Formats: sequence, structure tokens, C-alpha cells
Amino acid sequence: MIMAIISKKVCMIGDFGVGKTSLIRRFVERQFSDQYLSTVGVKISRKIVNLQHLEVDLSQEIKLLIWDIEGQTKFKAIASSYLQGASGILVVADSTRQETIEHLQDHVKQFVAINSNGMIAVALNKVDLVDPEDIEQIRKNMSFSEHQVLGIYNTSAKTGQNVDHIFETLAFKIWRQDNR
Repeated sequence: MIMAIISKKVCMIGDFGVGKTSLIRRFVERQFSDQYLSTVGVKISRKIVNLQHLEVDLSQEIKLLIWDIEGQTKFKAIASSYLQGASGILVVADSTRQETIEHLQDHVKQFVAINSNGMIAVALNKVDLVDPEDIEQIRKNMSFSEHQVLGIYNTSAKTGQNVDHIFETLAFKIWRQDNR
């Protein structure tokens, strides 16, 4: 028996051009496009995630309301209001652009300041464009003191690598936190 569907707000944050919108399109619409379209403000997508395959005796669906937040620096002051009420975030960096990796910690801190109990997943996106040894080196140099960081995932919106996994894991951890 499936319980009532729970809706949870999840925000995508990160610098411009890191692939936030592409990750959402891959997850929600099963599509990828090389065309770059900058998000203006915020765009909200929806997808129902069935948690049953993550835990054997769990028949629960969660509707993720995925807020794709613009990554421009001039937008940072407004972004805080969009983070209000989010159960979790997916912080995205472009693994080919070091400055976006360096900004991950700032994005995490911004979210934790607003939602101290929110769940956080980090995506090193565009790993299909980087040598695997380089990705491992990047990961070794990263650290997050926040206890809510569930993990750092190597993702590719182009190939689909870890895209479903990162969203489903975030959804499950949010559900589990609410049902302790």
C-alpha cells in the first residue's frame, strides 16, 4: 500500500553554467541538450520519486519540487529567499572549472544559515569531460564540515551518470529525517 504522496522542496544552487538545469532536465524529462540557456530567477520542476527500490519494505512516494535557482553573482541576495522552506539542496560545481568547485563551500554555508536541518548533496558535474584521476584529486581536496552533506557525487547530465541516484538519495534522506 502506497502512503499519501509527500511534497518536498529541493533547491539546485551553484555558479552559472555548472549544469543545474541540465541535471534537472536529465532527471525529470530524460533529456540532454548542449544548448546553454541561462536560468533567469527560478524555474520549478516536479518529479515523483518512488522510494521503494531504496528500501525494501518502504512504499512511499515523494514529489520533489525542484527549484532551479539562477547562478549569477548579482542574484545572490535574492537567492536566500528562494532557499526558505527547502528540505534539501543539490549544490552543483562544474568539474572543468576550478572556481565553481571553490565556491561550493560558500553555497553550502548560505543554505545552512537559512535551513540548519536541511539535507545537502554535492554534485561534481560534467565528469564525462575530465580524466577520472583528476576527479579523484578534486575530491581529495574537498571537505565539508557540515554534518548534513550526504556525499559528493560524480555526475554527468550528458551521460546520465549518477543523476537519478543523487536525486533519489536526497529524497530518501529527507524522508528518513522526517520519519525518525
